[in-house]
Amino acid sequence: MTMTRKLRDDRGLDRGVPFIFTVDGVAVTAYPGETIAAALIAQGHAGARRTARRGEPRGYYCGMGICWECVMIVDGLINTRTCRTEARPDMRIETQHGIGDQP
Repeated sequence: MTMTRKLRDDRGLDRGVPFIFTVDGVAVTAYPGETIAAALIAQGHAGARRTARRGEPRGYYCGMGICWECVMIVDGLINTRTCRTEARPDMRIETQHGIGDQP
């Protein structure tokens, strides 16, 4: 997972108490009520999964769970739509490759 730059603007906002989850071993800050995808986008992470054949990154597209481009492995569960899953403290998320392999 490559982080580019932080995109969240916290000036003048009370988002609640931040918490941490990890993506591919990298700590990500999230706030109560945010989806996994929202927290990742705010931290500058543009990709969710990689394609099966070429390993090309796929990003967040529709943001409402229809396109399935944002799927990742969340706490061991493959094909989890990160745009529809609320972030929780201590979640372990991994980049999914292709359709994912159930551990």
